[in-house]
Amino acid sequence: MEFEEEKHNGKISPQKAQKMLNDEGMDVTLEEAAEILSFLKFMANAVVKKFLNEKEENS
Repeated sequence: MEFEEEKHNGKISPQKAQKMLNDEGMDVTLEEAAEILSFLKFMANAVVKKFLNEKEENS
């Protein structure tokens, strides 16, 4: 399956993530790199939402 570039909307492209991971010794496909970026985006959003909710509750 070929990665579809139009689905990417972050600052780090799946190609760049793949290269960074490969440089660190992790052999990942382009599709795996895209999934990793998607997961990291999900986790970052969850952490920010939690932080903002906690801040709002303490105000």
